[in-house]
Amino acid sequence: MAEVYPFRGIHYNKSLIDEWAAVICDPYDIINQQQQQELYRKSEYNFVRLEFGRELPQDTVNDNKYTRGAATLEQWLAQDVLEVDQEPAVYLHDQYFTYNGKEFRRRGITARVRIEEWDRMVIRPHEGTTGEPKGDRLSLLWALKVNTSPILAIYQDTEKQISSVLTEQESKQPLMDLKKKDGEGHTVWAITDPGAISQISGSLTGQPLYIADGHHRYESAMAYQQERLAYSKSASGNEPFNFVMMTMVDFTDPGLIILPPHRLVRGIPRAVLNELVGKLEVFFEIEELPLSMAGVWQHVDRVLLSRDDIRLVLFGLDRGSLYLLRLRDMNMVSQMMPHFHSDLYKNLDVSIVDHIVLEKLLAMSSDDEKANLDYSYDRLDAVNKVLNQEYQLVFLLRPVRAEIIKGIADAADRMPRKSTYFYPKLPAGLLINKLV
Repeated sequence: MAEVYPFRGIHYNKSLIDEWAAVICDPYDIINQQQQQELYRKSEYNFVRLEFGRELPQDTVNDNKYTRGAATLEQWLAQDVLEVDQEPAVYLHDQYFTYNGKEFRRRGITARVRIEEWDRMVIRPHEGTTGEPKGDRLSLLWALKVNTSPILAIYQDTEKQISSVLTEQESKQPLMDLKKKDGEGHTVWAITDPGAISQISGSLTGQPLYIADGHHRYESAMAYQQERLAYSKSASGNEPFNFVMMTMVDFTDPGLIILPPHRLVRGIPRAVLNELVGKLEVFFEIEELPLSMAGVWQHVDRVLLSRDDIRLVLFGLDRGSLYLLRLRDMNMVSQMMPHFHSDLYKNLDVSIVDHIVLEKLLAMSSDDEKANLDYSYDRLDAVNKVLNQEYQLVFLLRPVRAEIIKGIADAADRMPRKSTYFYPKLPAGLLINKLV
């Protein structure tokens, strides 16, 4: 199954970087243009210059964000801003964060993992992707020849063989100990002991790995591998470009927080909006919940945390009320979805919203979705965007559980895009993996 190996990680030189929070950044897919500018201003060494560089009006084939990123990487290595570890290691990464007022730690193992085609079922995806981000990441790989941020994957440690090895590392000197800043901190240990590495790799080798976050990056890594192999007729199969950097987290880790991407919709014609309740009643029992009702949000939270039948919460039809939707007949809805999907897929809240409500009842095309559909991972933020008239409606969803993700992936199926959000994202710039 999965092949997991140590690597000589590249990371910031602690003696030159005073404040870690000023130099690492979020991965490219959650950085907007304003945040990009702020990261550039934070530090001349902020990793955004490599992960998600600025596009300029005068860009050319030979001078663009990718070539500038490659030049910056080379410069930082020459100046010892970045340093390369002397020994190959598997890295233990503890990420500390706060969510809903509670403190969490998510423990991951960062290593080099052999790239496998999807049909081998060694690396298993759970979510659909689009082409544009893959093209961007592929261009970055060709220019920099490194993995700038790890893919987040999930594994099973039912015998606790891996966790026992990781616990032993806690007493050792960490490679990085980045104290909490704005609620987030990181501790990283470099595991170089051959016995410990063998036990970790051996335990992971006997099972598949499930991609939690980073589907575009993985597919870009596959494309990069195939293109490199096309130019390397004598390749052995063990060149660095045959591997990708992953951070792997146990399915049962209490820090594995999965948020639901609530659906925000705008651009709905008034006539369509006026008929929506009648159309919804064909599929759902509808209960109106006045916002003035005592404990209304606690009730909504209970609904969104329940595992009973199919339940959605709709806001926007009436500014004074929320609408609780309970699915009437799963069989009728199932027959309206693409036949090639699994029953597990068809029973997902997100599948019902996307296929039945958005596609069928609101008649949204793929072009409409690009212009008029957005996502929020915070319930109150989503509702406020409707109250502020940025969007007309929001469909509040329940979070998808880790075992459902596993079931979808085991069935070789994929959820709709933006079905899950693993919080927080792994940072870019903490560790870098060379592909040459």
